[in-house]
Amino acid sequence: MKNSLTALFLLTSLFAFSQRNSKNDFEKENFFRVGFNAAININRINGKSFDEEFSFDYGVRGFIQFNFSHKFGIQPEVGFVQSSSTQSNDFSDIYDDIALGGDQVKKAKLDYLEIGTLLNYNLGVTQRIKLQFGPQMGMLLNEKVDSLKTSQSIFKNGDFSLAAGIMFQLPLVHFGARFEQGLTNVNDIDNRDTWRSQAFQIFAGITF
Repeated sequence: MKNSLTALFLLTSLFAFSQRNSKNDFEKENFFRVGFNAAININRINGKSFDEEFSFDYGVRGFIQFNFSHKFGIQPEVGFVQSSSTQSNDFSDIYDDIALGGDQVKKAKLDYLEIGTLLNYNLGVTQRIKLQFGPQMGMLLNEKVDSLKTSQSIFKNGDFSLAAGIMFQLPLVHFGARFEQGLTNVNDIDNRDTWRSQAFQIFAGITF
């Protein structure tokens, strides 16, 4: 009887240990990973010259991850992001020397190359839920602005911002959301109005 109890105890302990190891193996991230995703970019430009409504555009991004520990890692990334905003009536009032008047729809559409590095912090016992925070730099690739009297550029070539969000990372797919706040005044005309970018992104993709 004693031997039977001992054998039962050993088998139970072995099963529990194997189950715990299987769970840990499933939860454990590789040190190095590569990923790609596509995003809905819900964005606007804050400033009297632009409406407060958000516009819907898109973005694509590639990244690499270095998972240094069970809790922390970094994620360098590069992406293409398109954003747009509609000018308010204040734009013509403030910049009547470069803007056409009238009731025509006036939009600004901007294409950026974004380069950034995020800190990943894993929540709880799993490495599948990551809080993300970090800086990024947007380099203006293309600018199209309606209703101008001049062909001069009115947006600065660079936009420094901070990003914060959450990513759910499964073994192959991932999805999440982030908020991006621009810190640069992207107004390249003068200092009569301050323009700063703001965006919410919802993304999904794959990780290798």
